[in-house]
Amino acid sequence: MSNSATRPASAAALRVRLARSAEDLFAAQRLRYRVFVQEMGGDGPLVDHEQGLERDIFDPIFDHLLLIDETRCAEAKDYVVGAYRLLPDSRIAQGGRFYCDDEFDLVPLRRSGRRLLELGRSCVDPAYRGGIGMLQMWQGLAEYVLRHDIEILFGAASFPGDDPSRWAHALSWLHQDYLAPQHLRVTARDPDSFVPLPPELIDRKQATLQTPALIRGYLRLGAFVGDGVFVDRAFKTTDLCIILDTSSLSAQARSLSRQASGPLR
Repeated sequence: MSNSATRPASAAALRVRLARSAEDLFAAQRLRYRVFVQEMGGDGPLVDHEQGLERDIFDPIFDHLLLIDETRCAEAKDYVVGAYRLLPDSRIAQGGRFYCDDEFDLVPLRRSGRRLLELGRSCVDPAYRGGIGMLQMWQGLAEYVLRHDIEILFGAASFPGDDPSRWAHALSWLHQDYLAPQHLRVTARDPDSFVPLPPELIDRKQATLQTPALIRGYLRLGAFVGDGVFVDRAFKTTDLCIILDTSSLSAQARSLSRQASGPLR
């Protein structure tokens, strides 16, 4: 592994843009393989272990938001160090489906009549976590949302592993304090996979520590969660649905939108 893989580039060398070629998509799929397969132990019918690609049937219809380390472009195939999949409802044909349809009943979102954007496969190279890169990706996402007049963002957010009881305090806390309003409340298609703890038994400090940083970030932006969790046995994750109504974005989210730096290329 080259030195650039262990020492992240400065903010000036990181750039956010949409994938614009097959090479870009392969680079994103290689990153996803390193994170979701090698690091988290996931798998799937279209995962290519020989070439090291995590992919599925939805990749061709999504936009792929990429965090690129320009210092690595000339020397390595792994120049994509962060990725996000984005699917606006305008790209879904009548009767078509989102990735999340297999895990959650999305009827409340479809009935809302509002512009929808599905988020997914968010990942960052381990060496770039905790730095400026994720903020840059969120700025890129904010620009995309503004450009496409998106009103509701949603997607599956994951806890590692396929045993929900391991995260009982966090999942119960989210259900207790952040459950989506009824008109936007999607429901997991695996309703018996987890029963929340009674409120008086929830250790909120432990719950906060258990909750992945990405989910905490969504909550700070004003997000809610759907009802129940879906256990993805193949991907080895415990998923809940995150729902963010852009009309009620937190002050932090509005500030982020104003900071969005330039159009995505």
